This record gives sequence, structure tokens and C-alpha cells, in this order.
Amino acid sequence: MRGPGQPDTSSKLRLAERIESGQCDRLNVLRGDHSPSSIADGRDGLDAVPFRSILFQGPDDSTKTVSSETPGFLTDLNLDRIIDAITTDWKDYDLKPFFYRPLNDLDAIMYRQEVVRDLEDTDLMRSVKSFSEQMRAMRSRLRHSDEASKLTYRRSMERLFLAAVQVYCEAIEGLSRDLGALGLRARGLRALRAYLGNYVASAAFQGLATEARNLELELSSIEYCLLLKDGSVTVRRYNDEYDYSATVEESFEKFRCDSANRYRVDVRIGEAMNHIEAQIQDGVAHLFPVTFHSLEVFYVTHAEYLDETIARFDREIQFYIAYLGYVSGLRNAGLSFCQPQISQTSKEIKGRNCFDLALAYKLVSEKAAVIPNDFFLAGQERVFVVSGPNQGGKTTFARMIGQLHYLASLGCPVPGSEARLFLFDGLFTHFERQEDITSLRGKLQDDLVRIHQVLSEATPNSLIIMNEMFSSTSLKDAVYLSKKVMAKISALDLICVWVTFLDELASLNEKTVSIVSAVNPDNPVERTFKLERRPADGLAYALAIAQKHRVTYDWLKERIKG
Repeated sequence: MRGPGQPDTSSKLRLAERIESGQCDRLNVLRGDHSPSSIADGRDGLDAVPFRSILFQGPDDSTKTVSSETPGFLTDLNLDRIIDAITTDWKDYDLKPFFYRPLNDLDAIMYRQEVVRDLEDTDLMRSVKSFSEQMRAMRSRLRHSDEASKLTYRRSMERLFLAAVQVYCEAIEGLSRDLGALGLRARGLRALRAYLGNYVASAAFQGLATEARNLELELSSIEYCLLLKDGSVTVRRYNDEYDYSATVEESFEKFRCDSANRYRVDVRIGEAMNHIEAQIQDGVAHLFPVTFHSLEVFYVTHAEYLDETIARFDREIQFYIAYLGYVSGLRNAGLSFCQPQISQTSKEIKGRNCFDLALAYKLVSEKAAVIPNDFFLAGQERVFVVSGPNQGGKTTFARMIGQLHYLASLGCPVPGSEARLFLFDGLFTHFERQEDITSLRGKLQDDLVRIHQVLSEATPNSLIIMNEMFSSTSLKDAVYLSKKVMAKISALDLICVWVTFLDELASLNEKTVSIVSAVNPDNPVERTFKLERRPADGLAYALAIAQKHRVTYDWLKERIKG
């Protein structure tokens, strides 16, 4: 199945512009090195670029519609599990569409890598998280305001709206102040800093913040009395009546016990009102009509106070926070993550200490060991042919390659201490499927139909991950069909990972590389889950099967004696 994305012809033009302006190192670009270290630092120049999105660099990218349905290849690579785990605590932000949309432009990926690198700073992450918490508090007050509106509690609705505006203004001012004090390198964050600085200094924002503060002071200064008698409640002005609370406390001071339970309850803004409280509020409003009229005018005048760009930032920044939070647990377990170098021209990929992210998440939660693996393709090599005994890590290795490339295309750090990857224009997978009787096709025919569709859509810049194809037919037919498919893959010159039981494919031509899942030489049944670059001989697989069925030389001798 294919992943979305088509090559962007404007990529080279934008990179050329950045080279000429000194924002990007020419040597690094020419050799395909687009790691964050190749990006120029500085607070000037790019701060003048209008801020639109912290995820998408282009003005139109952030407005493109993204499907919320899970692409099929994500399931084959277990990326759906990864995305589910990342976004499970961020459901209010609807982050999954962002993870379903890989980027196809090198500069756009670098734009995100820069943000990730800056967010590794503890102070910046703390500031961004504080802003997010305040924005959540703002939305909570707005939700309660809506609920009050439905119950026709107009005064409560307006008061909660004012509280939401106050939190919003404090969040914006705080984030702007924090970003101004930090040495940011990411283009997106520097542009955001400039945007917030201008927004906070604007007459509209200053007017909103000042009016909200003044109105809050007016409301806080209101004092009134409640008279409760015979089931009735009377609201009247406060007339400097004597406060007996100090006298009562003094009288009962001798009975005070430090360990006594405290029964004081803090009433939080946002808790639902009842009809009696709403009527009391109406009574207070009747006593102070000018102040509550100002509250009503404030609600009507500033109904559209929320800045669209800031609201979008609040949602999009969660993409980074959620992913970095997900990998932090794995980092704490000793696993490595890195910003990959990505090339759109070189297919010489490489990885060190890499691992399947979905499997690692499961193993770490079970306190089990994670076995990393290395890989590389050099020169004309394009196809990993992965063979060896079952349950030895072959499919995990294939999924790992697919995960690395997909996560890199999102601008995310990838599992491993070092990675050099290729920017694909389409990601395809071909994993075994259970036979579907409704399709009226046998398993072999289904394999042929599916791989034909993949090869007809693939380009030289695609990435294909295949797992155990043609296992339902005879060995002779499987070899024949597999060689035909391999010839097509080789002709396309694309990168491929092919897990197979056919050793003949491992040395078919100069583009194939044999990868074998290793076993313990002293006990061939024991898997090491390490994948090695060496010729496929099938011996480990055969010996493991013989051990399983007790037909090795030693077992046969024992049975003959019996």
C-alpha cells in the first residue's frame, strides 16, 4: 500500500535561495546533509518572515485537507500503534491527521527539525507547556460559559467569559516574554516570537487586556450581604456591618487543635451554578447595574477575541510535545534517538543502534531488553533481502526501516544513535493477508494482484517493504515469480526491504544485500534478534527446524537406539 506524497519541484529553488542568503551551508546541501547543525543561528533576518504555522513552512501547506482515516501501510508497519500511543492523551487536539501527512520537501522537514531541537531546551519546553495549560484552562472556562448559556444563566456565562479572556491574555503575555528571553534558532519559533511581540504590542490586544483587568477589579470590589430567613434569600448592599468572624475565632482560640480537620472549601470558577445562585447573581447585578452592564458589553464586543494564528499554534505545538513526551520514556530506558540526515538524491542509507519503535515501547513497559540493529546500503545496493529462521527479528527489521523513513518524513527524531535516510515520494507495503473469500481470489492470485498494483504505482524514489510473498505456492514457482518481481524492482532502482524464505534472492544481482537473522551458534533454536550482513545459506533455518521436529543426527541416533 502507498503512503501519500509527491515530489515538490520548488524544493531546490528554496534551498538555493537559502544557500545564497547564507542560511544554509552549501557543502552540507550538496552532500545531502540536512541535519539541524547545518542551519545558521541568529535572531535577525528570518524574524521578519510572517508566522503562519509551527508545523508547515509554506503559506498553503497548513490549510490542506488531511484525511483522518488510517492509511493501510501504517498498519503493516505498526505505525498505527505508535501514533495511537503518542496521541492518546491529546485527543482534544485531533493530532492524528498531522501524523498521517508525511512531508516531501527537505526544507519543510528541516523547519520541523529546528523546532524539535529548540524544544529539547528545558526552559523553552516548560514555557510552551505552561502556555498550553493556560489555553486548556481558557477553553475549560469557555465550555462552562456555554453550559451556563444553555441554562440561561446569562450573568454566569458573561463572568466565565471574562475569566477566559484574562487567562488568554496572561498566556500570550507570558509566552511572548519567555520567548524574548531565550536564544531561539528555529525559524518557526523565531517567527512566532516576532508575531507575538507585535500582537502583544498592538492596540487591540492592549485594549482587550486592560479592559479585562479593569472589569475584574470592578467585580472584585463588589461587596454585598445575603439575608437568609424562613426559606427566603435577600440580597442587599453591604453597609459596613461589623464582621464578627475575628471575634468568633478569638473566642474559640483555646479550643483550637492543630490536627483538626479543615472544612473550608475553595469554590472554583467554572463549577456549575444552580438556580438559586443564579438568582443571587441577578440580585447583585440589580444592585450594581453599571458594572454588570460593562460586563455584558465586554462579552458582546469581544466575542471573537481569540486570534486564529495563536489558536492554530496552540494545537500544532502539541504535535511536538506529544512525540517528545512519548520518546522521553524510551530515552530514560537508555535508548537513543537522533535527528536523521535526509537526502533526496543519495540512496546510500545507514542506521546505527536502530530499533522498532512500537516493539520497543512494548518491551520497555514490560522491562524487557530492546535489541538494536545496524544497517547500510552503499554504492549500487538498493534491496535488503532478509532471510533466516522464523521469529528471529526479520519482520521487525523490515518494519524498522519503514518506520525510520516515515518518522523522518514527519520531521521527528528517529530511533537510533545515527541515521542517514532517503526522502521517498511514496511508501508501499506488501504484507501477507488472510485469504478473503469475498474477493473470489486465491492467496497466490491476491499476492500477484497486490504486487502488480504496487509496482505499477512505484517510482525510482519510492520505498517498498515486503514480507513473505508467494509462500502459498511451490518453491519452484515462488522462485520464478520472485525473480520477476526483483527484476522490476531493480529496474526501478528503488529502495526495498524484502523478507523472504528464498535464499536465491539474496545474491540475485549487484543491487541486493543479504541480511540474515542470527541464532546462538551453541543453540540454533535460540534467537539473538541481531540481523547480520552475510550470505544466506539456510543452514540456521534448517537446523532450527530439525531441532524442532527432533530429526537432527543426535535425535535420530537416540530414536534408533530405542
